[in-house]
Amino acid sequence: MRILLVEDNVMLANSLAEALTQAGFAVDCMHDGSSADTLLSTQDYALLILDLGLPRLDGLEVLRRLRQRRNPLPVLILTAHGSVEDRVRGLDLGADDYLSKPFDLSELEARARALIRRSHGYDNTQISCGPLHYDSVSRAFTLGGELLPLTGRERAVLEVLLLRDGRAVNKAALSEKIFGIDESVNSDAIEIYVHRLRKKLDGSGVAIVTLRGLGYLLESRPAAAS
Repeated sequence: MRILLVEDNVMLANSLAEALTQAGFAVDCMHDGSSADTLLSTQDYALLILDLGLPRLDGLEVLRRLRQRRNPLPVLILTAHGSVEDRVRGLDLGADDYLSKPFDLSELEARARALIRRSHGYDNTQISCGPLHYDSVSRAFTLGGELLPLTGRERAVLEVLLLRDGRAVNKAALSEKIFGIDESVNSDAIEIYVHRLRKKLDGSGVAIVTLRGLGYLLESRPAAAS
């Protein structure tokens, strides 16, 4: 899942980006509000983590513009010193959650996972499609009760397809959701990951199907007879 992190403290931003990357997210990092606003107008993200004290365009204005464009992207605001006024203004403008500095990295990761999960309509941390089960806390997939071995990219593709809940995702949208803006991506990368996932899911009772003109869809189907 791809996250936009907007924090003007470069050292803090790099530290947070590294932690979120290690947690399995693709992270784009901006240090001013104007650059963030431009990206939010053109790119697709699963979550915005937004500091409020930004140069060029403050965080509240970034948030206001985002909601003015009717973008439902979940937003986690970072506030200094637990400012009640900042929290209230941010929530009134459409933020979904807030975290006061200083905070623990594990709490940031947990809130990020929860916001992304809820934005797709899931309150439970356990999500299933037929025999395929996903734990959004550990980010582990099991298939028929057995741990499904996946690379980081394979897991990211499968997460997107599962959370789409029966709706197709085209190749371009998949690529946007799992690769950071600075990553060099082979045009065939998504097809390669989907091919590998299909082999791992083959005969299990869940499959990735291609809908012509629409993209890829994860669906439950009868398991192959033994």
